[in-house]
Amino acid sequence: MEFPKDLRYSEEHEWVRVEGNKAYIGISAFAQAELGDIVFVELPEVGATIQQDEPFGSVESVKTVSELYAPVSGKVVEVNGELEDAPELVNSSPYEKAWMIVVELSDAAELEKLLTADKYEAMVKE
Repeated sequence: MEFPKDLRYSEEHEWVRVEGNKAYIGISAFAQAELGDIVFVELPEVGATIQQDEPFGSVESVKTVSELYAPVSGKVVEVNGELEDAPELVNSSPYEKAWMIVVELSDAAELEKLLTADKYEAMVKE
């Protein structure tokens, strides 16, 4: 299982990749493996505001429905429309093609609360 070093992770298994003041958000390879085959992804609209640690959407797998929790706060500036027609991308490409939303960060200091790849990997292996 991969844990890309350039990402930060939440304890709820979301990842964040920061580019300037924008954060790409998705779910980790560990999370998608635990969920099983993803059949539906519900995401917020562009323009919505999300708050750190609050639900912003959900993923539905053949096993269960799981809420997605915002790893950072900000305004949604982009939504990955590909996931509407191809939710299985979350299983096949959790870090590349299956980013879920892009937010304009409202507080970059929130990133410090997130786990490094090494700390996240240690957490999921406990």
